[in-house]
Amino acid sequence: QVQLVESGGGLVQAGGSLRLSCTVSGLTFSSHSMGWFRQAPGKEREFVANLAWRSGNRNYANSVKGRFTISRDNAKNTVYLQMDSLKPEDTALYYCAARSHFTDLGAYVYWGQGTQVTVSS
Repeated sequence: QVQLVESGGGLVQAGGSLRLSCTVSGLTFSSHSMGWFRQAPGKEREFVANLAWRSGNRNYANSVKGRFTISRDNAKNTVYLQMDSLKPEDTALYYCAARSHFTDLGAYVYWGQGTQVTVSS
C-alpha cells in the first residue's frame, strides 16, 4: 500500500520560512519523480514544484521561483519543500505527489493528504 505523509505545515508570519516534508512508503522512492502542489480556499489545485527522479531537474511555478526549493533524500524516502520569504498568498493546503516509476511525464498517481500552511500578514 502506497502512502505519502506530509508534515511541517503551520502558521508563520509573512517573510518567514517553513520546511515541508513528505515521507513515502510502499514504493521504490528513488525511481519516482516527485512534486508539490497546493490548493487555496476557493481555488483550483496548482503546481508548485517538481523534481525528476533520474536527472534531478527541478521545475517551479513562477509564483514561487527563487523562494521555494524542492529536494529529496532517497535514503529517507522523503521529499522536502523549503519555503522562504513566505507571503500571505502562499496560504494553502500543500500536497506531495508521485508519478509512476521511471518516468518524468504523465499524471501524478499517488497523493498525500496535505499539510496546511497559513501565512499571516
